[in-house]
Amino acid sequence: GEGVGLPLGLIQLLSDTSREGVLELVQMNGILDLVIPRGGASLIQTVVTHATVPCIETGVGNCHIFVDETANVEMALAIIENAKVQRPSVCNSVETVLIHDSIAPTVIPALVERLNQYGVECRGCEVSIACDSRIESATPADWDTEYLDLIIAIRVVPDLDAAVAHIEEHGTRHSEAIITTSLESAQLFVSRVDAAAVLVNASTRFVDGGEFGFGAEIGISTQKTHARGPMGLTALTSVKYVVMGNGQCR
Repeated sequence: GEGVGLPLGLIQLLSDTSREGVLELVQMNGILDLVIPRGGASLIQTVVTHATVPCIETGVGNCHIFVDETANVEMALAIIENAKVQRPSVCNSVETVLIHDSIAPTVIPALVERLNQYGVECRGCEVSIACDSRIESATPADWDTEYLDLIIAIRVVPDLDAAVAHIEEHGTRHSEAIITTSLESAQLFVSRVDAAAVLVNASTRFVDGGEFGFGAEIGISTQKTHARGPMGLTALTSVKYVVMGNGQCR
């Protein structure tokens, strides 16, 4: 830091990673201005629950892709492959695919075939299993699981309303996508889905500070107050108002 005119000790590394150490850190009011937990769901929940210092909730990404009945199937397969396979261990990878029932018999076998090439384990509802016997039976917990692994859940839904309802119940307000050629469906999905990022005909893997042009990413906020979505350094700046007068009174 001194080489560029910054004070020594500006950046510090804490060696204590115990739960007790974390709890002490997040209650250091008057010393810390902000805490941003980066890690698994249990760490984030611990910080959010116990912090007395302001914190930004980041990370947990149970992300969905809804394949609408008007979707370009080849586009859908390519996007799902990228969103699941490119880097499965990150929060913007897809965990659940929702497929409109009118195209499920066509899309599901092609999707399973494509994902199997990369060793992806597919778990699904009864209707999806009827479309392809290679799919393992999903449990209720699967719809809420952020796998961070080469595993994906597949569910057949009757319409866009059901897809939105599933996302509302099981999503983590991170990143949600629709594959469609219908402008009306795209607009409905974007307006009704509550998430930091909603994508139309694009991979959830694009939800990233660097990809959004924010520079080095600090995290992806899933909360609504102050920063939401991918955060760069500008998200951590605050305003200081300086008022210059010459004797004004209110």
